[in-house]
Amino acid sequence: MRKRKKDHSDVNSVLLRRSVQKWFPLFILPTFLCFIIGFIWPFLQGIYLSFCNFNTPKDAKWVGITNYIKAFSDPSFGKAFWNTAAFAAVSIVVINVLAFAIAFALTQHMKGANLFRTVFFMPNLIGGVVLGYIWQMIFDAILKQYNTYITANATYGFWGLVILVAWQQIGYMMIIYIAGLQAVSGDMLEAAKIDGADGWKTLFHVTIPNIMPTITICTFLTLTNSFKLFDQNMALTGGNPIITMADGSKLKMTEMLALNIYSTYNINKNWHGVAQAKAVVFFVLVATLAIIQLSATRNKEVQQ
Repeated sequence: MRKRKKDHSDVNSVLLRRSVQKWFPLFILPTFLCFIIGFIWPFLQGIYLSFCNFNTPKDAKWVGITNYIKAFSDPSFGKAFWNTAAFAAVSIVVINVLAFAIAFALTQHMKGANLFRTVFFMPNLIGGVVLGYIWQMIFDAILKQYNTYITANATYGFWGLVILVAWQQIGYMMIIYIAGLQAVSGDMLEAAKIDGADGWKTLFHVTIPNIMPTITICTFLTLTNSFKLFDQNMALTGGNPIITMADGSKLKMTEMLALNIYSTYNINKNWHGVAQAKAVVFFVLVATLAIIQLSATRNKEVQQ
């Protein structure tokens, strides 16, 4: 009678699990230390410095909430906030609607779809500063015939930034939407067709509800990217045009929050702490909005 071979898979699985449980702290330690050194410590130090006057972190002097009072009383900070909020609202809609529309078209078995995906994604590979200067030349060439330029008018600068960022990011969001659309069950779409649903009904009642996780990701990315916009803003408009208020203060009409923090730091050394306070407020603002957005869209996923 042939002897039955003993199955060692369970024994090996238990031994492997024990080894992983025993040694995983050793392997995770380098990554954890890098995270502490590269993120946690600078983050905590940044919060501390927001309550100090400093030129370098070593000569920081505690001043309490003075920096936050100056930050919130700075009219340029409020102007930059509303510029950023308006830009984020417009960009989220424009980028996600166009990215979804392109992704939907490219998943309809059209010829040359792979080529179009590559072409639409390529702008995302170009740095923001380079794009800013390129688009500045393009816009100025177009506006030259009207005897104006991109930084002469706040409206031109705002919509120029929207066009630039949309052109850069639509391709990236398109790839994410394509992945989500390809994951929708073909049987579900076929069932909707058999039940008599036309293309629009299938889109709004079957396709979109089933890609809500993808919409959550893309909305989160466009929201955070819009609020963190810096290099494109600096290269395209630099915050210009500038207007002088009645009290003598100057406001940059197309300056976003990140650029405003950078500009504040470079005023003089006495404003380094104010810039750091603005950075902390900026972090809290972006984190809060991102959490609210994730909660709202994930609730939609559950409902669906």
